[in-house]
Amino acid sequence: MKLHQLRYIWEVAHHDLNVTAAATDLYTSQPGISRQIRLLEDELGVEIFARSGKHLTRVTAAGQIILDKVGHILREVDSIKAVAEEYRNETRGTLSIATTHTQARYALPDILPALRERYPEVSLNMRQGNTEQIGELASSGVVDFAIAPEVMDRYGDLVMMPCYRWNRCVVVPRDHPLADRRTLRFEDLEAHPIVTYDAGFRERLPLARDDIDEDESTFNIALSAVDTDVIKTYVRLGFGIGVIARMAYDQDMDRDLVAIDASNLFRPSTTYIGCRKGTFMRQFMLDFVGLFAPHLTAEVIRQALAEPNVVQRAALFEDMELPER
Repeated sequence: MKLHQLRYIWEVAHHDLNVTAAATDLYTSQPGISRQIRLLEDELGVEIFARSGKHLTRVTAAGQIILDKVGHILREVDSIKAVAEEYRNETRGTLSIATTHTQARYALPDILPALRERYPEVSLNMRQGNTEQIGELASSGVVDFAIAPEVMDRYGDLVMMPCYRWNRCVVVPRDHPLADRRTLRFEDLEAHPIVTYDAGFRERLPLARDDIDEDESTFNIALSAVDTDVIKTYVRLGFGIGVIARMAYDQDMDRDLVAIDASNLFRPSTTYIGCRKGTFMRQFMLDFVGLFAPHLTAEVIRQALAEPNVVQRAALFEDMELPER
């Protein structure tokens, strides 16, 4: 059993069983990967992939268990490489982040220039997506950090730490009937079409009142999108009132829109940052987290990574006062 064989089966499994695509990403040949997979299966005495002719069709039951263990092994190998790189050259490396459009566009620009100035030889790689995509990228080891507007408990191998609390505002064109309002009521949400983030309205926009009718059909969701700037574009086109993160209203870029505070309508949410258990935190990674969330010091991060479960990790942050954005 060789390390490159383990990496081959991992990559094939994560390329939808497309050996050619895996070979391209690994800079090797498709026949070479196929041969090494067969050699590994022969050595183990079980099939990792079921086949139809020359095509892989699915991961076998034994293969799934093997792949789970291979993922752990490869992450440990990456950690060993990170340790060596840290001691060889602590100012060089790659920092990969998966996050939402709102964080990438409105939160990270506040801190990434400082990180870049401190570590000019560190390459930044940013991937954007919805919460599920972010969780998958971080959990599978494609990126170092996940930054998301929820804790993502379903990914048990991720250690999520709270960064800040935030709420929403409603944006409308300056000639809209609500433009001169300082506060809004739930009736205003029901009276106008809504343009907001994708997924469930109540999942992304937790209402502050529990007594309101839970039937989501009372709200007219005219359009939903991942990208906040897309939401604002369609508000400008008259699709409806926009419900967005308060930080995503830019006074200079959005002067044609009016932002109305909506914190009386929605419960605040928390943005989290997380990484896989067992991650070796290089100094530039610790500094990145510290710039994004100053209360997450190197010691706090190490404590969070050392906690054995979600409950004890939550207790670590229970009395911590989070900043608001």
